[in-house]
Amino acid sequence: MTIEHEREELIMVLAGQRELFRITVRGIDDEQARQRTTVSELTLGGLLSHCVHTERHWTTILAERDPNSEFDVSRMDSEYRLDPDQTVAGLLAEWDVVAEHTAKLIRELPNLEDAVPTPTAPWAPERVWLSARYIVLHILREIAHHSGHADIIREALDGANTTYQRAN
Repeated sequence: MTIEHEREELIMVLAGQRELFRITVRGIDDEQARQRTTVSELTLGGLLSHCVHTERHWTTILAERDPNSEFDVSRMDSEYRLDPDQTVAGLLAEWDVVAEHTAKLIRELPNLEDAVPTPTAPWAPERVWLSARYIVLHILREIAHHSGHADIIREALDGANTTYQRAN
């Protein structure tokens, strides 16, 4: 497999996982997106917001490679909410832009094996260097992880689930 082929496969898998998340939120309105359906504080809108912000955060790390970066813990609380001025449609449009940037970045990375410095955080006070490939796979894991949460929340909301909605 060529490196170009690997890059296109990574882009394709990321796009597929984003599409599954989109199917999960298809047909809901902003009020439903803010509704809790389980004992968890998580909502469909909050998970969507988190996925958009997380992908943007990790692609920024990939692009900037700042060896002095620190994770901004103050953003953690707001990231899991659909704020009153946000909409599902607006976040999905924002995710389209982020996804285009991610694909462009993956195609232009000098090397998927390059070591990239990650931000320090209270739970990770020592700087860790990860490969560019690992970071791309981490973005995929984040989207997949939260897609599962979203599917449960959606099913509790109105009985719809991603597997059956894919057929429609």
